[in-house]
Amino acid sequence: MPTASTGPQPHSGGKTRRRGATLQEALLDAAWEELRAVGYANLTMEAVADRAGTSRAVLYRRWRNRPEMVIEAMRRHRPVLSGDVPDTGNLRGDVIALLTRMSARLTEVGPETVYGILGDYFADAELFSRVQDQMLHVGAEVMGTILKHAEERGETKHGISPRVATVPTDLFRNELFHTRTPPSKRAIAEIVDEVFLPLVQM
Repeated sequence: MPTASTGPQPHSGGKTRRRGATLQEALLDAAWEELRAVGYANLTMEAVADRAGTSRAVLYRRWRNRPEMVIEAMRRHRPVLSGDVPDTGNLRGDVIALLTRMSARLTEVGPETVYGILGDYFADAELFSRVQDQMLHVGAEVMGTILKHAEERGETKHGISPRVATVPTDLFRNELFHTRTPPSKRAIAEIVDEVFLPLVQM
């Protein structure tokens, strides 16, 4: 359970002037620490600025609002679709491993954060469009690599369309939106075994 914010952390020798990537990383680290301390519902831009030893104006020059900042902090610390592309030796194992990793990272972030971000995400058309495009792009890249490996092993048909290739990540996202919780092992297995594999296997 989140605990009360510990507030800004002291820096030896006073504040250090940070710029560029160093400042960006410090701000995202502060946002992540504040999220872990107080939860999404209680997180404020002011508290993040205090924790980072800077001003709210510095945050607002980079992010329009709280969900934009938190989503980027999550990408830095618990990216859902990043990491090595699974290579278990077979298609089923690769897709199960990918979806299980996605679910585990969302679970670690916590359902309260997921619910809060989803609410803000759907309420902001610009944020919705931008994040959706990014998720679709990354999901297509990862699934494309997994399917390329599977085709090289002779497990799949040739010429699988991008729409079919992203069925696992699309259904994962659909399950998350409908149940408001990361998909279970059973749901992941059903996505892979009952829907995806029959579409792509020889």
